[in-house]
Amino acid sequence: MVTSLSRNAFLGGWILEKPIINHEDTRLSQCNLRVASCPPWLKLLRCLCAVPVIILAMTLTEQIQKDITDAMRARDELRLSTLRMVKSALKNREIEKMAPLDEKESQQILSTLIKQRKESVEQFTKGGRQELADKETAEIAIIEAYMPKAASEEQIVAGVKAVIAEMGSPTIKEMGAVMKNVMARFSGAGIRVDGKQVSEAVKKELGG
Repeated sequence: MVTSLSRNAFLGGWILEKPIINHEDTRLSQCNLRVASCPPWLKLLRCLCAVPVIILAMTLTEQIQKDITDAMRARDELRLSTLRMVKSALKNREIEKMAPLDEKESQQILSTLIKQRKESVEQFTKGGRQELADKETAEIAIIEAYMPKAASEEQIVAGVKAVIAEMGSPTIKEMGAVMKNVMARFSGAGIRVDGKQVSEAVKKELGG
């Protein structure tokens, strides 16, 4: 076993620029080597090893397009039509903005689509058109899969109480400010909340 080499000793086409003290020092990361007359493939290997591999996550639009293809293969008509609608909404907003959407803007579009469908569910249910209400509900579930995790009722109540405690003793007249702070709290934590649920919880806690 080689335990020591003098300066400029050749080792497989490499020149050691400092002596090898022990076996651990034979690792390339500790030997401060430079290439002398190594083959091209070895130079390429060194370059590849030196460059970090960066794997970029798919954007929301790219993920939806991939899922559209999967839905087509699976012949899932409801999922396919819903995803095409979402893709169209995102594309239309990009055209209006004349620039790609960031994550927050994309999520806002999805939130609007979900809100529209919740309103439709309420209207269809009141009108006795349960089949259409069920369809809208199914679309909501598909869209929500691309949204951040939604807060539970318990989390909303806890968040409202925490904000009220931080603000001191806000009155019902300050409900708007409390609402704003609660929504910002959940948004900052990357948690999705239903504005209607937050409003009801705030009103209840403030004694309104």
